[in-house]
Amino acid sequence: MSQVTQILNQIQQGDAHAAERLLPLVYDELRKLAAQRLAQEKPGQTLQATALVHDAYIRLVDVEKAQHWNSRGHFFAAAAEAMRRILVENARRRSRVKHGGNRERMELDSALVAPENDEELLALDAALHRLAGEDPLAANLVKLRFFAGLTVPQAAQMLDVSPRKADFLWSFARAWLRREIEGG
Repeated sequence: MSQVTQILNQIQQGDAHAAERLLPLVYDELRKLAAQRLAQEKPGQTLQATALVHDAYIRLVDVEKAQHWNSRGHFFAAAAEAMRRILVENARRRSRVKHGGNRERMELDSALVAPENDEELLALDAALHRLAGEDPLAANLVKLRFFAGLTVPQAAQMLDVSPRKADFLWSFARAWLRREIEGG
């Protein structure tokens, strides 16, 4: 009987420490299995193979639920099924409206581009005035970045805020202005 099968039997009998000995023995194989599964997913998948392995492993060796594996192969088949379920749950979560639904991802740098004509410049100016009413610091950051051409760190220094806060304000302001200009 292989060492993995022996440990699986110990887990089946309720030995909580056996699960700790199992992971190092099966980790590489589970990682390969996870990588194969994720390779079949569409681009843009945020779940990584390591996280998938860990989530599946936790489900497989949950001591509170009695698990019964006939063999090493049975264990890996159960691991594959656990990974499939995790991927399905992840896909369902991403498709919910709360998590963006069917919206298209886009880089925020492309969300705010130089106005091509006077009408666009006036729309940007009006939206910037509304932003100043909501968040004056964010509006000042936009002015420094957009009209003065400063980098985020330079604008952060001018506004006496941390670069991290400036990054956050820049992301917020671009999204807010884009929504205002596009009317929705």
